[in-house]
Amino acid sequence: MPELVFFSGTMDCGKSTLALQIEHNRSARGLAGMIFTRDDRAGEGKLSSRLGLVTDAVEVGDGQDLYAHVVDHLSQGGRVDYVIADEAQFLAPDQIDQLARVVDDLDVDVYAFGITTDFRSKLFPGSQRLVELADRVEVLQVEALCWCGARATHNARTVGGVMVVEGAQVVVGDVAQSPDEIGYEVLCRRHHRRRMTSATARAAALSPDVLPVSPG
Repeated sequence: MPELVFFSGTMDCGKSTLALQIEHNRSARGLAGMIFTRDDRAGEGKLSSRLGLVTDAVEVGDGQDLYAHVVDHLSQGGRVDYVIADEAQFLAPDQIDQLARVVDDLDVDVYAFGITTDFRSKLFPGSQRLVELADRVEVLQVEALCWCGARATHNARTVGGVMVVEGAQVVVGDVAQSPDEIGYEVLCRRHHRRRMTSATARAAALSPDVLPVSPG
């Protein structure tokens, strides 16, 4: 039976790489897919991996009906054997419903890839709807690591290496930004709670110890 599958994880855990691998494996067997994405780091209409792999995709806009897009493609003689939706956390909840309808009404597998929570450790609306509707939720087994070496479970937004907890939910960035730019870092829960990034940890380690003061 066709399924709606949600592959989730933190940043830097290989979600887009797996999406590209699924696309490669199926297209190599003669299947035809449709790829949706939104706000990919490589630019509009691209699905990219930090490993350097990239392919073309349909850039999803606000209010776009994904079910209608697939149906329109089919009605014009196109073929869709599967759908891949990368950066699915940025999709609206009703667009997730439309992907579920692609599975149920068109008998097409949908593979969605996304981050579950934002930099404040709050659920993205799109990811929340996927958890509610997906036939399966798969947590990726390629573990991203916090700077301390522990398993990273949270995404942190940084400015100048300092973690911030206020601002718009969606600000496009990457884990490889220069220190003075808005960027992201994956952290374990302990260091996310303490707001301790790799930069602030280094700064603390480099701070000179306070010299003891002798009485008199």
